[in-house]
Amino acid sequence: MMKQFLGIFGFAAAAALVAGCGASPSGTALPGSAMAGANGSWVSPDAKNQTLIFVSSALTDQVYMYSYASGKLLGTLAGFTLPFGLCADEAGDVWVVDDGASKIDEYGHDGTPIATLTDSGEYPEGCAVDPVTGNLAVTNFSSNSGSGNVAIYTGAKGSPQTYSDPTIVNYRFCGFDSHGNLFVDGATASSTFVFTELPKGGHTFEDISLNHSIGWPGGVQWDGEHIAVGDTDASLVYRVDRKGVVKGVLSLGGSDYVNQFAIAKSSGKKGKSAEIVAPSQDNNAVRLYDYPAGGSPSSSIGVEEPFGVAVSPAK
Repeated sequence: MMKQFLGIFGFAAAAALVAGCGASPSGTALPGSAMAGANGSWVSPDAKNQTLIFVSSALTDQVYMYSYASGKLLGTLAGFTLPFGLCADEAGDVWVVDDGASKIDEYGHDGTPIATLTDSGEYPEGCAVDPVTGNLAVTNFSSNSGSGNVAIYTGAKGSPQTYSDPTIVNYRFCGFDSHGNLFVDGATASSTFVFTELPKGGHTFEDISLNHSIGWPGGVQWDGEHIAVGDTDASLVYRVDRKGVVKGVLSLGGSDYVNQFAIAKSSGKKGKSAEIVAPSQDNNAVRLYDYPAGGSPSSSIGVEEPFGVAVSPAK
């Protein structure tokens, strides 16, 4: 557990580690038809009309854009300092949590920069957008003052309001349900898993006891019926109801150390109503599985130490 760079080494050591590691994924050289940015970013014109998988790599400090249908690399976004979690809003815009720079960057579906929110003094880990209000929630793993928190940006703008659960020291990931309730996972000072809810309009977390043990908190996402909660250590995803009762378990076969995941409710693939996109950090791959069946992956994309993913539908 706690493999994320900052959680172990601190930012300075993390930067040295990343700088000394391998190159970007194969195929990231700028195609002749792509549009290049000043910082080395590029996006193929083909990306605009395709459903995309955005993938962050804390090893290369970049975010990659892949075709959901083919797995082809269609763009690279650069200029980050430890990009971790990703999340997409209802418009298909994608937020990139930049832990090393204590900020969150918004990009359009085509990779165009839109906005940047500051998260001063915090080390952000994950994010989620409320489909009801458009508010942006950011889980801060820790802060300069010690324990982390959850920062909520009203309308995904301005300065945030922060919320804390007295039992959580390190906050990992979060997800809104269709009614605007926010679900968060994290860990105590002794690395014990905690799952909690911040009800819509509320100011106090309400802890939820799961009837199953989870090793190290992973991704959190509403699937339309249940809350999907990941166990990063075991590469499992649990479908949990609001009372903490586990209704199903997905095995992400062949994956190892899955941090954040994304559920594509309509994958657009023939015969598949939904898929889960899982970044396998220790296997250098992003794998796709039938949801909620799990099992063996249906396809795989090679990415060096992927951390977070988000699915942005075609325009």
